[in-house]
Amino acid sequence: MDDEKETLKRIVSTLASKNDEIHNFMDVLNHRIKSVQDQLSQCSNALESSEELLELAAQSLDIKDPVEFLQAARQIKDRVTVASAFRISLKPKVSECMTHLMVDFALERRMLQAVKFLPVPKAPEIDLAACLVADNCVTVSWRMPEEDSRIDHFVLEYRKTNFDGLPRVKDEQHWELIDYIKATEYTLSGLKFDTKYMNLRVQACNKAVAGEYSDPVTLETKAFVFSLDSTSSHLNLKVEDTYVEWDPTGGKGQEKRKGKENKSSGHIPLLKGNKRSGALSPKRTSISTRPSARGGRDRFTGESYTVLGDTFIERGQHYWEVRAQKDCKSYSIGVTYRNLGKFDQLGKTNSSWCIHINNWLQTTFSAKHNNKAKTLDAPVPDRIGIYCDFDGGQLTFYNANSKELLHTFRTKFTQPLLPGFMIWCGGLTVSTGLQVPTAVKTLQRSENGLSDSTSSLNNIA
Repeated sequence: MDDEKETLKRIVSTLASKNDEIHNFMDVLNHRIKSVQDQLSQCSNALESSEELLELAAQSLDIKDPVEFLQAARQIKDRVTVASAFRISLKPKVSECMTHLMVDFALERRMLQAVKFLPVPKAPEIDLAACLVADNCVTVSWRMPEEDSRIDHFVLEYRKTNFDGLPRVKDEQHWELIDYIKATEYTLSGLKFDTKYMNLRVQACNKAVAGEYSDPVTLETKAFVFSLDSTSSHLNLKVEDTYVEWDPTGGKGQEKRKGKENKSSGHIPLLKGNKRSGALSPKRTSISTRPSARGGRDRFTGESYTVLGDTFIERGQHYWEVRAQKDCKSYSIGVTYRNLGKFDQLGKTNSSWCIHINNWLQTTFSAKHNNKAKTLDAPVPDRIGIYCDFDGGQLTFYNANSKELLHTFRTKFTQPLLPGFMIWCGGLTVSTGLQVPTAVKTLQRSENGLSDSTSSLNNIA
């Protein structure tokens, strides 16, 4: 602060000196102007005399008398000599200082005296060890390299990426900005982890200026992301990315349209037992561009109103959630091997596991596997979480709101799994890109600590 005051005093002293110089120069300039004005007046008088002399000389040329002519010529010669000497005396005197433009800095001087200078904040340092990624939230923590009481707020920027390490210029998403953060920690919540990583950087700001960004850091944000495979879903299901809805007219309407198209186009109609798969319904669309996980097999048909996910589970721990519409009459959610037949229903084969909710007439809630069911003594939640530990051979269902355990299957998975969904009347919304919640991890550790006799109550052989 003292150094800044001394600097400001030197600036003010310089401006005061310049101000005095301007006043002195103005006095000199006024004197010069008066001198030039006097000389201008003298020049005007001289010009009148010169014109008079010129007229006299012209008249003298017409004089016939030699004596009179010589006398007139002598007078004209004397007057011309005087005029020449007078011309020399008309040169104005010019000072070198007149070539410089001078400005009045009085207003600026007052403004500078009122200015309070603030230094540019230094770049914050992100504390990577204190950063946390959990429950689809990212908590970022940082600190200033030295104490700075003049910091007003911080700016956090982040963007998703599939590249580890420092941000890359090519194929990167734009930075998202969170402004006016007062603390040195911030939590980004409600995120969908549809990429593997996230880049983050922080900037400190005071009342006057923003500093440089911190060195960016990269945090891992892996999660299980999939869409519904509309290419193999039942014709009575309308599928869009992560939403499936029962459509009672889908199958029949599709068959009628398909028949008309074949007749009009001259194609051979598909007969019963034909191995060729039917065309997509014009009413049904899918956002997913991934190839069918079932390898282009026939659609589910009959009473197997099923659609599968388009991404295999082959290792690791994964979590996703399902929300059913209130008017949904019957639905099943779980996992299955790829070999689920097109007439098969979830939970009725030895290669599929699910929980089933039936709201027709009265509500039933059960866990199903290998065509065996176990009634679950719990209210049906409006949102269900599914946790799959492929390597640990565990499939667990939770109340997604309270994280209350609903049921656990324990087995050894021998083939890759696909998420499976079966619905009749209503619709299901699937939430992917979710990490395994901390509460679920805690319950898993507690459940895995139980004795084999206790845990076996959750199994359906």
